[in-house]
Amino acid sequence: MSTGFEDRLADRVEVALRRERRDLEVGALTRLPGGHSGLTYRVETSAGPLVVKSVPEGQLAVGRHDMLRQARMISALAPTDVPVPAVVATDDAEPAWFAMQLVGGESLEPVLDDPAVPSTLAARRMLRAAEILPALHDVPLDKVPVDADALSPGDELARWARTMAAVPPHLVPDADRLHQRLSQCIPPAVEPTLVHGDYRLGNLICDGTEPVALIDWEIWSVGDPRVELGWFLVFADGSNFPGVGREVAGLPTAHELVEAYAADGRPVDDLAWFDALGRYKMAAIMGHNLRRHLEGRHHDPDQERLPDTIQRLIATGLSTTF
Repeated sequence: MSTGFEDRLADRVEVALRRERRDLEVGALTRLPGGHSGLTYRVETSAGPLVVKSVPEGQLAVGRHDMLRQARMISALAPTDVPVPAVVATDDAEPAWFAMQLVGGESLEPVLDDPAVPSTLAARRMLRAAEILPALHDVPLDKVPVDADALSPGDELARWARTMAAVPPHLVPDADRLHQRLSQCIPPAVEPTLVHGDYRLGNLICDGTEPVALIDWEIWSVGDPRVELGWFLVFADGSNFPGVGREVAGLPTAHELVEAYAADGRPVDDLAWFDALGRYKMAAIMGHNLRRHLEGRHHDPDQERLPDTIQRLIATGLSTTF
């Protein structure tokens, strides 16, 4: 059943879409599951289905809730080699929203999502994701709407340390030890690049083995590209997610993925530190989500399956040699 907010949003979407094409038929909004950076809907039109992302009613359009910041970046990337959906409409009136092409395909994380992806297909998709990641990091920064200073590796660590600090220590045992180790040997930054922030197969729509759209741009930034690569590697091993994920036979090793990414000789020094940072970041995010559930702020019983994974991520981060 639609709400008053959704009815008003649907009217606004129809008006905006028909402004460019008066004969366009626009259907009702259908809420799509998932997503933590706003509201996501599917809408059928006579020209094909679209995805609408909106700031929730009463929510400030800042940070990950800034829909138009996402839309500006996606639009800027359209002429590049980074596969992105086409943005077809934006509306900056509160609450802001934008509409983009619904790209056909699958965006499934092999070690986490259902249905399970056949191992051969999962392996090829993961390799292709590593192979195309340089296209993102090679986008000239003067071609995209940069709106903040570049984040150094130390800035990234501080960013996720703030998230971790909001989690009760008993939910993230030994996180302080991992943070101390990371803070004692922060690598020097390399030339900053565009960073998606959550680059993984779960955010990369694939048609068969080929990536066709990188989605969910809510936390993009400019920073060290190795942060992105370290995060991607966390999802290459299902043993990182006991109790919530699965091990997939035949996935590329971390070494193979790094080789695919750096085939042109781009530097990947100090990658072990960034691998451990990725584990720390994931443990912080999971700890934050578990805390919200336990406090009744966002009821989701699945969060109660996270403790073993949180402990595993921290333990393997501590065992990494860097």
